Amino acid sequence: MNQDWEDRVTAAWAGFDDYAEEEAADFRAVIDALAAELPDGSPLGSFERACAWDSTGHSDRAVPLYREALARGLSEASQYKGGRAKIQLSSSLRNIGEAEEGVKLLTPELDAPSDELDDAVRGCLALCLSSLGRDREGLSLVLGALAPHLPRYQRSMANYARALVEPEA
Repeated sequence: MNQDWEDRVTAAWAGFDDYAEEEAADFRAVIDALAAELPDGSPLGSFERACAWDSTGHSDRAVPLYREALARGLSEASQYKGGRAKIQLSSSLRNIGEAEEGVKLLTPELDAPSDELDDAVRGCLALCLSSLGRDREGLSLVLGALAPHLPRYQRSMANYARALVEPEA
């Protein structure tokens, strides 16, 4: 879409916290109106609607919309939004009791080219793993993501992260 539309979507999301919980439907209506401006079948519309349902506490309503956005080529339209959709879909899947599917969706992202969503991928994947009782793997991912951000102890924290999931000698 054009920059004006993107700016209006950004402005709508910037005002999200101004909506009281009981005004969630009003916020979704704003996003629906923006999505309605897009051509039929636009993955961006499905994505923004999914985000609105998700952000207002309805993971169950968001899941099919995230899937639709990805199936319609969201990652081709916007690699960044495609990455966000995978993270958010995985989180929503976890919220509705389908954490295994979230793990399957995010695990390949660990081998994708690095970008600013890397830590979010690892954090969400860690939550999905924890929901499946695989806490050591999840903790390993989170510590590995944290290590580069520390002012000291980067090497030791990265080593500890690996040791959580490597078999003992």
